[in-house]
Amino acid sequence: MTRLVLKLGGHALDDLSASSPLLVALAEDLRALVSEGVEVAVVHGGGPQIAELLSRVGLPSEFHQGLRVTTPATMEYVAMALASVNAALVAALSHAGLACVGLRGADGAMIRGRSLGEPWDRAGAVVSVTSQLLETQWRGGYLPVVSPVVIDEHGALLNCNADIVAGALAGALGAETLVLLSDVDQLRADPDDAASALTRVSAARVRDLIDSGAAREGMRPKMTAALDALEAGARRVLLANGLRPHAVRDVVRGQIPTTEVVA
Repeated sequence: MTRLVLKLGGHALDDLSASSPLLVALAEDLRALVSEGVEVAVVHGGGPQIAELLSRVGLPSEFHQGLRVTTPATMEYVAMALASVNAALVAALSHAGLACVGLRGADGAMIRGRSLGEPWDRAGAVVSVTSQLLETQWRGGYLPVVSPVVIDEHGALLNCNADIVAGALAGALGAETLVLLSDVDQLRADPDDAASALTRVSAARVRDLIDSGAAREGMRPKMTAALDALEAGARRVLLANGLRPHAVRDVVRGQIPTTEVVA
């Protein structure tokens, strides 16, 4: 049976209400995939919600190489914000008729990680993925919606970038497709030049773009996730704009601009 891992994030999650046009369209797209026998797992971020909560409590939002610097104090609020996003997303998709269940990467020790060290502190890298919990949900007829809060070797929580978590899951599950939804249509050879958009790019070229800094800020972890997924067993990775209505449907059909990363 075909497996698809979908990463949601950015401004596509600005409106988490049940009436959000993007989420209503997303639920329709996911229901169609499930009806065709596709096993789908959704991984979500929550950058805007994290930033809003940190601002409310007087803590800074800091990033290094596209990843959030997460102090122990920040980790508490990151976990709170992502739990809120997870609950709202599950509620909205359920209201739209999709049978889904919310999970954290830490649940059942599904995703284990380790701290990236300074300056990221409680931001983590994925060490291992256990797929049993997701497979149990699929057998029960549920679509898992996963928050990127994972567990480290000491049993403490880590904040993993959602793209990285999605890439690790796609690899561990041997997914046919990993879809990374962004706020832009495609990866660019020059991030400041829309005309340099890439439709198909090799893993070697992606490494060059990361090393040169052309894949910068939020695009850096997306491309790292793409490489991780392909190296671990996923068959293809597609980047697309999640602000487009029915982005998932149209990505699968090849009807909107995408960047495909190939091994």
